[in-house]
Amino acid sequence: MLFATFASMRRLFAILFRSFLKGLILLSPIAITGYLLYSVFNSIDSLVPYVPRGLGFIIIISLVTLVGGLGTKLFVGRWLFEAFGHVLESTPGVKYIYSSIRDIINSFVGDKKRFNKPVWVRVNNNPEIWRIGFLTQKDMTHLGMTDMVAVYMPHAYAISGWVIVTDSANIKTAKDITAGEAMKFAVSGGVTTKEDEPAKDQL
Repeated sequence: MLFATFASMRRLFAILFRSFLKGLILLSPIAITGYLLYSVFNSIDSLVPYVPRGLGFIIIISLVTLVGGLGTKLFVGRWLFEAFGHVLESTPGVKYIYSSIRDIINSFVGDKKRFNKPVWVRVNNNPEIWRIGFLTQKDMTHLGMTDMVAVYMPHAYAISGWVIVTDSANIKTAKDITAGEAMKFAVSGGVTTKEDEPAKDQL
């Protein structure tokens, strides 16, 4: 009798534990996403002190949108931002920080995005091993490296990455995959794949 009761309790505990794990799997992405969104909102909102909650966020977003409009639509606004950028680029010490940040941001979201050419990179011959990356320089002759290319390869589960210079024969274009899908594939450690197409009715 005691053994049967103990076995029943173990089964009940196993069921509860599996349910807990399933709940954790279902809720974790939602909770983490919500926390990150809240952190971004809170960080932006706190940039404007002494205003009601949420108003600082609206002010900052509106200001950034206004600056973006002035910098792209109006000649005077574009000229002012270009002149200010030129001053920063001419200031010793500051120019390295400013130009690096500008180039990184433009590489992701600017008009001259660099991480938009996904490629497969052969990093080992025997056994043959390939990694996903983004072609950033298709000609390294200006650095004395003929027939070489530069490829950026993101780290899995991180926002960092590393750049390699390899022979152009070691890369091939990643077909049937967009830049966004390639980035998701790399950052997720290969877990995320292209969404399956809806199944077609068989004739």
